[in-house]
Amino acid sequence: MKSRAAVLEEGSKEFEIVELDVDEPRVGEVQIKFTASGLCHSDLHLTDGVYGDSPRYPIVGGHEGAGIIEAVGPGVTHVEPGDHVVCSFMPSCGVCRYCASGHSNLCNLGANILKGHMPDGTFRFHRDGRDLGGMCMLGTFSERATIPARSAVKVDPWLPLEVAVLAGCGVPTGWGSAVNAGGVKAGDTAVIYGSGGVGINSVQGAAYAGAKYVVVVDPVEFKRKTALELGATHVFADADEAAAKVNELTWGEGADQAILTVGVMDEVVVRQAFDIVGKGGTIVVVGQANPENLTIQLPSAMFTRNEKVIRGAQFGSCNPQYDIVKLLRLWNSGRLKLDELVTKNYTLDQVNEGYEDLKAGKLIRGVIVHE
Repeated sequence: MKSRAAVLEEGSKEFEIVELDVDEPRVGEVQIKFTASGLCHSDLHLTDGVYGDSPRYPIVGGHEGAGIIEAVGPGVTHVEPGDHVVCSFMPSCGVCRYCASGHSNLCNLGANILKGHMPDGTFRFHRDGRDLGGMCMLGTFSERATIPARSAVKVDPWLPLEVAVLAGCGVPTGWGSAVNAGGVKAGDTAVIYGSGGVGINSVQGAAYAGAKYVVVVDPVEFKRKTALELGATHVFADADEAAAKVNELTWGEGADQAILTVGVMDEVVVRQAFDIVGKGGTIVVVGQANPENLTIQLPSAMFTRNEKVIRGAQFGSCNPQYDIVKLLRLWNSGRLKLDELVTKNYTLDQVNEGYEDLKAGKLIRGVIVHE
């Protein structure tokens, strides 16, 4: 089967729209016709070196996708042709140590998501005799793809997929980083650094969990305004101003959680978060950084004496097959905002325009709607 797709070669700063060959699904795989794909900052990192040597090129971009199943390979039973699905950027086998213990966001099937090949090391995208991977084994910037069946989460067929698509990455990653990894509780003070496509959902999650104060730090006025509309109580462009206000709000005791969802993680924002939380406070690191960079360097004495906690969060510590459906049902009940997150829709041919808008701070989330 042929498919148009947005592809990156090594060293490329922009996606190129090309035609690819897509293999039929093999054992444990499905073929999907993508309806929509979110423009996530993580795909932009394929162009800026943040991932270091981890990615393999050429690669089809896109890992936040939703669409309709067109064919299934042998052994696939949980979805069938015609089903509507949202794709999890982390597949979950259901039987490895991590899945079996309730941590399917850490499933062993996700070991090579930046290489883009299937778990068995083979590829389903091809062009001119070359194998191409798909970002997170998905490649949602392709009109069609063959993907691991365990990446597909069946959803209700009446859901608008161009909105439901956000539940594949940005929403659970942000929401879960507050609710699951951060453990926000009623009456807490939570500080979110960065309120883009991920951080805005940390805002929603913290507000849903009952935080008394939800404080956002973001240099972009548009994002601060949106944060106030979706649950933030205070917003700041400057981290020092935010720290002073948190000190005032908490009578000097500090925040309970600091959630770091900035586009590129560095040691400065980590230290700001460490200083803003009080005794027993939790710092949740969500944003990416080059694996070679030491971005977490903190004074052990203060770390120990105040029993602060610092932890990472992959996929918001959510379980994809369960939490994607749960979040969409919260949207259906009016408890979670999704439509308001979509700033602008784009065609596949406008993918580079969309990323220019993202870099310029014009988007909460842009969505490619496949024709």
